[in-house]
Amino acid sequence: MSKAGPTTKGAAGGVWLRPATRAGREGPPLTRERIAAEALALLDGEGVDRLTMRRLAQRLGTGSTTLYWHVKTKEDVLDLTLDMIFGEIEIPEEDADWRAAVTTLAGRWRSVLLKHPWSAVLLGRPMLGPNVLARSEFLYSTLIKAGFGGPSLTAAAYGLSNYIVGSALMQATWQTNADPDIRQAAREHLRTSRDRYPSLAEHGPMVAGDDWDSAFRLGLAWLLDGIEAAATSPLGQPASS
Repeated sequence: MSKAGPTTKGAAGGVWLRPATRAGREGPPLTRERIAAEALALLDGEGVDRLTMRRLAQRLGTGSTTLYWHVKTKEDVLDLTLDMIFGEIEIPEEDADWRAAVTTLAGRWRSVLLKHPWSAVLLGRPMLGPNVLARSEFLYSTLIKAGFGGPSLTAAAYGLSNYIVGSALMQATWQTNADPDIRQAAREHLRTSRDRYPSLAEHGPMVAGDDWDSAFRLGLAWLLDGIEAAATSPLGQPASS
């Protein structure tokens, strides 16, 4: 068996390119699934900054050396845990209406990211786990069946995934990390600066309501409208008005 190359040993995504456990009977009774489950509990309870290999080993009731039999770095742990939460995104049933299928997937995807608010900020890393790939496969196959291909397929898939992740990141950041006093101070700052920022003072995110769900659904519908229009125009470009 060939050894993993140097680029897979500590980089994000590398855990999926190595064997799941070290060979030999001396291997400890610990699995990637158990490691990810304990890391998930820590991340949900305390956030990314509190996750260290030492603390994770303590929560697992083992030593750091034993933990390193299965994961090389914190990046490995994050990769495993992110893939675990993607497993919570139920893949929709096959649907002749591609828009309905994509809308269902997008809503479930966003809900899981908001359930684990630390996750959205980490999704810029390589995502090679089986749960991530299964859901990406569903998105791509649904778009392909709808007639997309080449650059238009890539643009549609990227546009949808970026919208889902970006909206979840914005909401999670605003709701989880913003101190109420700071939010109020920001609103007052905009009010007193109304002459310079009239649109933001009246309609910006710091003063708008917190109906995130409606805003997400409306934005997704507009995005799908544009994707659908592009599908019927030459070369996959948006149809001219």
